[in-house]
Amino acid sequence: MPKTLQEAILYFADEDRCIRYLADRRWPDGVVVCPTCGRKDAVYLPKRRVWQCKSRHPKCQFSIKVGTIFEDSPLPLGKWLAAMWLIANCKNGISSWEIHRALKITQKSAWFVLHRVRLAMKDERKHKFGFGGPVESDETFIGPNPAKMNRRQREKYNQRRGLDNRGGNIGGAKAIVHGMLDRELRQVRANVIPNVKREALQNAILENVTPFAKVYTDEWLGYQGLGKSYVHKVINHSQEYVKGKVHTQGIENYWSLLKRTLRGTYVAVEPFHLDRYLDEQAFRYNNRATKDNPLNDGDRFTLAVTQILGRRITYRELTGKTGDARQF
Repeated sequence: MPKTLQEAILYFADEDRCIRYLADRRWPDGVVVCPTCGRKDAVYLPKRRVWQCKSRHPKCQFSIKVGTIFEDSPLPLGKWLAAMWLIANCKNGISSWEIHRALKITQKSAWFVLHRVRLAMKDERKHKFGFGGPVESDETFIGPNPAKMNRRQREKYNQRRGLDNRGGNIGGAKAIVHGMLDRELRQVRANVIPNVKREALQNAILENVTPFAKVYTDEWLGYQGLGKSYVHKVINHSQEYVKGKVHTQGIENYWSLLKRTLRGTYVAVEPFHLDRYLDEQAFRYNNRATKDNPLNDGDRFTLAVTQILGRRITYRELTGKTGDARQF
């Protein structure tokens, strides 16, 4: 299997090899299952590059793209897999314009491709098992900085956000993200929350952290009362940032990587899509190479490929023209 970008581009230049690669990961036992009826004896038609189910029903012929993030996409698999390699392994992300230039597709298509790949990077284990080790919890604000605007831009920004001309509550005009880091698992989880009040913060912790675990936070009032369910330790940032093992420097590291990606690569991110950008950065952070987890680029890419099944979002859903794209 390819371990570098150059090897990946050469390896996936053949469409038939791409199909075999995906088929081996979609059906690791070699039994091809019809996505419509579930029958397990479909026959491959090499000239059309599709499988034929032996039962007669609508959509009895299906390609490797059906039921994945690739479904209904006219782009060849070689370009899809190259884009997945880039987004899974570029530490600070990769813009749609760069994908457009590198793969010779339109910028609009590249933007759609990136969002579908981010959907595959989503961690479905959220809320299915809780963090049990020492957990750091913190929140941050994502959005423009009015302090770096000129007067006309600031007035326009304040008017659009419903603030007064002096700036008002700058934090209220930004998206709020809450994150948790399990020090033992070295895994992070992050989600957009409506506010930084006690109910929102503590509900996020209760849904993700097992009872009686150690939880480290700053002195924000929203964390008061966690001692009823957890071993709660607080670090006062007005006095110090580290006191023995009590600190939130680990999750601050994740915030640094996230904001470097949003400000330096993606530049402008709508709150409507922010959750998917969080999933992207969390995927790379949770699967980074460490002494205990020596993953390489090929391993990270393969992990992303194994998560493409059963996840799909249409362009209309992505742009908010139908349904509720926020559910993804």
